[in-house]
Amino acid sequence: MNIYLIGALVFWLAAWALNVWLSNLKPTRLTKLLVPIIFGITLLVIWEWVVRGLEVKAVLLPPPTMIGTAFVSNIPTLWADFVQTFIKGALSGYFIGCGAAFVTAVAIDRSPFLQKGLLPVGNFVAALPIIGMAPILVMWFGFGWQSKAAVVVIMVFFPMLVNTVQGMQAQTSMQRDLMRTYAASYPQKLLKLRLPAAAPFIFNGLKISTTLALIGAIVAEFFGSPTVGMGFRISTEVGRLSLDMVWAEIVVAAIAGSAFYGVVALLEKATTFWHPSQRG
Repeated sequence: MNIYLIGALVFWLAAWALNVWLSNLKPTRLTKLLVPIIFGITLLVIWEWVVRGLEVKAVLLPPPTMIGTAFVSNIPTLWADFVQTFIKGALSGYFIGCGAAFVTAVAIDRSPFLQKGLLPVGNFVAALPIIGMAPILVMWFGFGWQSKAAVVVIMVFFPMLVNTVQGMQAQTSMQRDLMRTYAASYPQKLLKLRLPAAAPFIFNGLKISTTLALIGAIVAEFFGSPTVGMGFRISTEVGRLSLDMVWAEIVVAAIAGSAFYGVVALLEKATTFWHPSQRG
């Protein structure tokens, strides 16, 4: 048997035994951190050795070392793509879409007519395939980041809207009766009862939208963009059979998406520390 395959098998067994031992220890911050790190390193090592042991062509699946080399060698290009796709396209669309969804949710909560009329339309629009909407929006808004932001707005608007509306209806009848007993106005009910009760739902919508925003911006770039951006680079490098660069872009997207989700999760923990879901 190939020495790389033997090494991969031995490394996997050793890492498995180590992770099982760590998992059986008393949970601490260190063990919670070590287990996923060891698991991730194990996957990378097995990937490297299996690809080399089976002599898989780089055009099909490059090894992690080759991807890492492409990543380090093309940092300026990757950074420019990150700025174009994530900061200009994904972030701008994320804030516009989530902000508009929040304002619309407050209006829907205030108006039964909008609640019965807009939400079914929202569910219909949310089911539209992004593959079909992206080229239309690129034709409307041009090849710049504005069209990518428009795609992101459509992708994040309705998940955020549905979660916020659901959260604003999460109060108990006793809580609503208490506010009526105090003769509270609608703004007082909104600020003191509805929004605090809806906070976990709102952050759930924000976290879902973090991944949708990046996906939408990248997919939109497949249908037209300036000569920069993650989606443009992926489609171009696939045509050149430079799969190492494609995987380097995927690594950038994974890091950006995970960091974005983590920031929103930390903000949720700091904001809704009083909620039972955030208590130790």
